[in-house]
Amino acid sequence: MKDLSEMYIPTYDDVLEAHERIKPYIHRTPVLTSSYLNELTGAELFFKCENFQKAGAFKVRGASNAVFGLSDEKAQIGVATHSSGNHALSLSYAAGRRGIPVTVVMPRTAPQAKKDAVRGYGGTIVECEPSTSSREAVFAEVVARSGADFVHPYNDPRVIAGQATCSLEFNEQVEGLDAMVAPIGGGGMISGTCLTLSNIAPQIKVYAAEPLNADDAARSFRAGHIIADDAPDTIADGLKVPLKDLTWHFVKTHVTDVLTATEEEIVAAMRLTWQRMKIVMEPSCAPPLATILKNKELFRGKRVGVIITGGNVDLDKLPWMQR
Repeated sequence: MKDLSEMYIPTYDDVLEAHERIKPYIHRTPVLTSSYLNELTGAELFFKCENFQKAGAFKVRGASNAVFGLSDEKAQIGVATHSSGNHALSLSYAAGRRGIPVTVVMPRTAPQAKKDAVRGYGGTIVECEPSTSSREAVFAEVVARSGADFVHPYNDPRVIAGQATCSLEFNEQVEGLDAMVAPIGGGGMISGTCLTLSNIAPQIKVYAAEPLNADDAARSFRAGHIIADDAPDTIADGLKVPLKDLTWHFVKTHVTDVLTATEEEIVAAMRLTWQRMKIVMEPSCAPPLATILKNKELFRGKRVGVIITGGNVDLDKLPWMQR
């Protein structure tokens, strides 16, 4: 992994360029509200629905920015990444739209629905064991063989600038937000959120939400340095990966706090959203609402933006059916 001093830190100008570059390939997703959830939390909640996004997840923003920002010469060789799911299928979608090859290293335990989507978009899957170390080792072999351009799921300035377009839209759609809450795994969405809001609405507090079973971001935030878990066990499969240097830069600089939720709280929040808002969202999207419900006093009376990051679920293995 490159040291932060060797990496380009994206700027707000990069966000504006990404916004224009990816417009033809993404949806401007809607913002929904729920009077029931407002009553339950004592806050005014606004849900940015990236579960309605192309490829079913916010990650198509960063993937599209990276793919369509490549020179023709680099694009011909193709792109590659490692991902538990949503970045994999998002990069496959973007590469398919540009007509270039894409190879994805995925944990063998990744949801079948996400594997099927990757293949459906034309991606080639190479499986690895469900740990960060196995994922990165197998991926190194793939890139050495193909020479493909590595589009990191989150520790990539092109990806962060793309993800930042979500909060750019959100800020245009809803005025007067006091806080923004988004899930955190590797930190791509949170970094993009920090990048945008620190430039155009610095008064909005940014909170990251993660599973207690994969709370390396919370522990890193308290310790003041990155603490990485290799293979955490949580139902929120998209939030198992650790922070890296570039995303840690944004987290330590701009995030107000990192809040955690138990597995039971995550499942309850996910089910509540399905029941009350009538929308499909995956477990990795549920920690924001779960942590708002858990910390009502923090958000009571506030206008709070919540980013629902994706809706790619295996409908045969819903968590409340398993438990």
